[in-house]
Amino acid sequence: MTDMHTHTRISADSDETMAAYIARANEIGVNTICITDHADWNPFDTGWKYYDEVSYFADFEYASKNSDGVELLAGVEFGEPHLYRSEFEKLCNSPFDFVIGSVHYTNSYPEWFFNVLIECGVSAEDCYNSYWDSVLDCVSYGGFDCLGHIDIPKRYYKTLLYDESKIRVIYRRMLDNGIILEINTSSLRRGLDVAMPDRELLDIYKREGGKFATIGSDAHRAEDLAAGNSEAEALLKEFGLTEVTFRNRVLKEVNK
Repeated sequence: MTDMHTHTRISADSDETMAAYIARANEIGVNTICITDHADWNPFDTGWKYYDEVSYFADFEYASKNSDGVELLAGVEFGEPHLYRSEFEKLCNSPFDFVIGSVHYTNSYPEWFFNVLIECGVSAEDCYNSYWDSVLDCVSYGGFDCLGHIDIPKRYYKTLLYDESKIRVIYRRMLDNGIILEINTSSLRRGLDVAMPDRELLDIYKREGGKFATIGSDAHRAEDLAAGNSEAEALLKEFGLTEVTFRNRVLKEVNK
């Protein structure tokens, strides 16, 4: 098993350690873990400038030397890289194996995360309209390896809204820029019975020429490592997609 999306104490919303992930990996048979802590430069985010690259790589170096046979990969999840280009490009000079680009705030609502949008009465339709435009801007800018949790608003709104023509454009732009899709399983732990994305958007991805995907639990605690992995693997098999990892920003197929 692999898990290409996890968070530790270097993320503002996690207190976990890399050592705890390694211990959990040995318990449940995970071979590869990528630690992708949040790097956020949105001043309205609670993790604004929280990311500490020096501390991250100090933790990573120590954990790698004590990994008990688990392959540990260095990664980062950067929020809205198209909006914070100089910070993103500077960070990408660091020796990461894998970079996730994610959209947590939309163009129309840069101050509010999705749960706050709901509290403030923003409809799912308004949220998604702005969100998909933001995702298109993000993948058009590019520079990262994988788009994280492509339909994350459904984790909060509990519904998925999209225009297929817009999704097709997003996927084409991703593939043109060498960006692949993530199957993020965190929604399976948050009241949904579908991954992010699930069949609808995976079908479009496949028809647009998508071939590869990573699997990520988006764990913020070691106990959630690789949670939902079997469901994600089943989706990959159903749509004929190949699971991959990255090393030194180079795609590598996972051999089952």
